[in-house]
Amino acid sequence: MGSERSDATDGETAAMALKILVAGGFGVGKTTLVGAVSEIRPLRTEELLSEAGQSVDDTEGIDRKTTTTVAMDFGRITIRSGLSLYLFGTPGQDRFWFLWDELSQGALGAVVLADTRRLEDCFPAVDYFEHRRIPFVVAVNCFAHARTYGAQDVSRALDLDRGTPVVLCDARDRDSGKEVLIRLVEYAGRMHAARLLDSVG
Repeated sequence: MGSERSDATDGETAAMALKILVAGGFGVGKTTLVGAVSEIRPLRTEELLSEAGQSVDDTEGIDRKTTTTVAMDFGRITIRSGLSLYLFGTPGQDRFWFLWDELSQGALGAVVLADTRRLEDCFPAVDYFEHRRIPFVVAVNCFAHARTYGAQDVSRALDLDRGTPVVLCDARDRDSGKEVLIRLVEYAGRMHAARLLDSVG
């Protein structure tokens, strides 16, 4: 599912739905963000963390986390009249990364959520989207008691390509999450347009 168009019954501009991924490390707030911004009841595939998974799931710094996404989260938000986003939250643990290839097909772009206490957890998602040339923004989820970093500091720490946006957000807040998504749509639109011009130039 990339973008879908449907004829508007009132003669207005046809509606468009774009596919967006929400990725990042384990426990960074992906499920929270999708749930906060979704205008429908989000689909969640969470399971309780088990003793069997303790040897493979790194819960350092997120000791109070009791559940994990095992397939995906799904939500929908209308950005403006005629433009909706379908949000797919990816699973965070290494053992579920095989699902990313399916989820990423047809995606306009991605949000990589970051926690400055575990910034290194972003590297797999950043590498994944850079390698596949999927536009993304890094959204720093401002957890309580986490050290505050500026956008340039985060960009340098993650060794991001020049121009990749870094924004601060609160994954629990709908307006904050919506601003992240708007920033991504604008950035991804510019990137796709530039690539199209390069291909025909």
